[in-house]
Amino acid sequence: MKYEPQKLETKWQAFWQREGLFEVAEDPQREKYYLLEMFPYPSGRIHMGHVRNYTIGDVVARYKRMLGKNVLHPMGWDAFGMPAENAAIENSTHPAKWTYDNIEAMKEQLKKMGFSYDWDREIATCDPDYYKWEQLVFLKMYDKGLAYKKRAFVNWCEKCQSVLANEQVVNGCCWRHTDLEVSMKEMDSWFLKITDYADEILDYCDRLPGWPDSVLKMQKNWIGKSYGAIIRFPLVGSDKVVEVFTTRQDTLFGATFMCLAPEHPMVKEIVKGLPQEKEVHQFIENTLKMDSFMRTADFTSKEGVFTGRYCLNPVTNEKIPIYAANFVLFDYGTGAIMAVPTHDQRDFEFAKKYGLPLRVVISPPDHEIDEETMTEAYIEEGILINSHPFNGQRNLEALDSIAEYLESEGIGQKTVNYRLRDWGISRQRYWGAPIPIIYCDRCGTVPVPENDLPVELPLDLDLRPNGASPLPFEPSFFETVCPECKGKARRETDTMDTFVESSWYFDRYACPEYALGPLDKDRVNYWMPVDQYIGGIEHAILHLLYSRFYTRVMNDLGYLNIREPFLNLLTQGMVCKETQQCPTHGYLYPYQVREGRCSLCQAEVITGSTVKMSKSKRNVVDPQDLIDQYGADTVRMFCLFASPPEKSLEWSDQGVEGSFRFLNRVWRLILDCLDDLKKVSSYDGKIELADPLKSLHRKTHQTIKKVTNDIEDRFHFNTAISAVMELVNETNQFINSNGKKDDTAWSVIREAVEATVILLSPVVPHITEELWQVLGYKDSLLKVEWPHYREESLHEEERLVVIQVNGKVRSKIVVPSSLNEKEIEILALEDERIKQVIGDKAVAKVIVVQKKLANIVVKN
Repeated sequence: MKYEPQKLETKWQAFWQREGLFEVAEDPQREKYYLLEMFPYPSGRIHMGHVRNYTIGDVVARYKRMLGKNVLHPMGWDAFGMPAENAAIENSTHPAKWTYDNIEAMKEQLKKMGFSYDWDREIATCDPDYYKWEQLVFLKMYDKGLAYKKRAFVNWCEKCQSVLANEQVVNGCCWRHTDLEVSMKEMDSWFLKITDYADEILDYCDRLPGWPDSVLKMQKNWIGKSYGAIIRFPLVGSDKVVEVFTTRQDTLFGATFMCLAPEHPMVKEIVKGLPQEKEVHQFIENTLKMDSFMRTADFTSKEGVFTGRYCLNPVTNEKIPIYAANFVLFDYGTGAIMAVPTHDQRDFEFAKKYGLPLRVVISPPDHEIDEETMTEAYIEEGILINSHPFNGQRNLEALDSIAEYLESEGIGQKTVNYRLRDWGISRQRYWGAPIPIIYCDRCGTVPVPENDLPVELPLDLDLRPNGASPLPFEPSFFETVCPECKGKARRETDTMDTFVESSWYFDRYACPEYALGPLDKDRVNYWMPVDQYIGGIEHAILHLLYSRFYTRVMNDLGYLNIREPFLNLLTQGMVCKETQQCPTHGYLYPYQVREGRCSLCQAEVITGSTVKMSKSKRNVVDPQDLIDQYGADTVRMFCLFASPPEKSLEWSDQGVEGSFRFLNRVWRLILDCLDDLKKVSSYDGKIELADPLKSLHRKTHQTIKKVTNDIEDRFHFNTAISAVMELVNETNQFINSNGKKDDTAWSVIREAVEATVILLSPVVPHITEELWQVLGYKDSLLKVEWPHYREESLHEEERLVVIQVNGKVRSKIVVPSSLNEKEIEILALEDERIKQVIGDKAVAKVIVVQKKLANIVVKN
């Protein structure tokens, strides 16, 4: 029998589906295990990043199933979003058709990979039966004040024609269009009050031992909890005050000017009618073309404009000028800062640029600082000066006493501030879940009645070429009747951020067909939380932070019992491949390169750096091409063997070929001696063994232990596969080098062969199912128990080896009895006493006698 992967993979995929082996139900008598990979956006075809992610998850799911656990392993589709709209515009089709066609295509590809998904639980977030419940949760949040609308400056992506949440802006650019800078735009938007949960989400970062430290650190930094004080600066010529948040109230006596964020509502108010009004308005307009990252970046020039107004420093009673400055952000603190140029480098540079005064209030312990000769801010610890009544105190030790003083004087108080801001969910795009709100001139903002849900997205609208949503221009959608007064009203035409859908899909998998509410509480409480979640680290802030927030909301609304959605998290690395470029045609696909030249113009191709696979770099590998050539098992094995899951995987055509050759070797190992294997059963331990049989038996159990530990404890599938490769090699060597074998020998060989098949089955399920059947078993490997190693079989017998140098005994070592002569030779040369004896002399040869003596011959 020849190994024909495509044929047997089709056979076993059909068998698994026919037998319903991946379908699962709640069973209180069994320990549950919920394994989940982040669901994909239906882009049209799966890519190698998908394959790697889902193969990792599938190995764990199959392994846990073989341990006897009740395993939930579902799959669905993150189906709303701008890419479908943009693709629909480019291809003159509708996002719904584009999305559902892609779902069918990708589903077929995933099935060809042999992934063990319970497809009965499949969901698509663009289905009204899904987003209906999302709209209900929104209404519950609105009722509790957790969803609200306000006019605010928001991040705007011109290419997306939509608002972005703060978390969706990366290095000043849209997270989808990394070459396009984001600008600020003032508009009405809906927000979810994630800040109400900031403390709890932050505290629980220390209660997630199964999460990578890097992800938890990123979330902690994004929440950005800081302790400080609110200080009130009276506005000169007015009864109003400007509130400032600072963590450095110890420097208050040195504040010589104030800076407001250009988008601070007070800026336009205080300059009204002043000579500076026009200049300030122009500055605001120019600044808001930049996003927060660019405004605060070190390389951005710090710019400002004097407003013409002053405020009073509340402790010195000095009149200090108020500036609007590009580096101050309205969404951090209060949007106003007290500027202390002698003790903050940014403030120092700003003061020098605009000729503003300096006052030192912290002095080094060993010398004085002169404002006139300062060339940079003094930012170290020191002693307070010019700060009566706190002079002489160490500055950081005085923070609390200064805050208490502010409170006693009625000019400030201690407070806590967060970098995290409420989640803006309004999107001005079509392909998303409508926000269930109605606006009535008489009744104001009115929630859609629950029995009128879902507010369905109409599927018969033509998309607008610039990407803007057609909903505000379609009377059949936005014209409606007020639920309260029955008068004419207008629907909200914004749709929800697609991260709302992905913030609870893992709950819905527990009860996808439930029609009485968002969740069937009994079923979701059986399965949740997810025991192992797998996905890219790029979602560390966006999806994972939102999911932790949304889970708490669902808990508070009574829909489920948990407050953390994911017990353990694995963030897999990227799949990378070198790029190939033509001087004329740019990046080339692999098929466009022939013998190092561009097939389009025959120019010599330049091989570039190894980077993440992407369509734009044209360094992608189509999984389907590999399946057609090698089979899905080879693709799965390479993805797991080439690198630990948390590291990036560097693509190698030779590595794929090597994986295919190994599977052929396993196939031949069994098929070439099948008749002998079928005559015996696996070794049961009743007969005492001697070497070399004992050695093979020991290797089998050492491999079982190694593979089990590598999967269970570390997910290091590469070292697990390597251990099985060693077992295969040793089994082959034993078969080929020990002459005729009796039934006991073949039973030990069969033990090794069966262990090989079972241990590989989560990695390469198709070939192992076939080999298991070939060995005479009728049950699927999915019903076979994971093997247990025997502790007593692991221990190696040892022997004493005497080491001579030129015939004289110089050392002795104890080695495992299973070592061959070459391995003994290596250990003998590595012995520390022997190294000292030999020194710099050249070794002519090493003679090993009956594995008991090693004589090293050196040249004098």
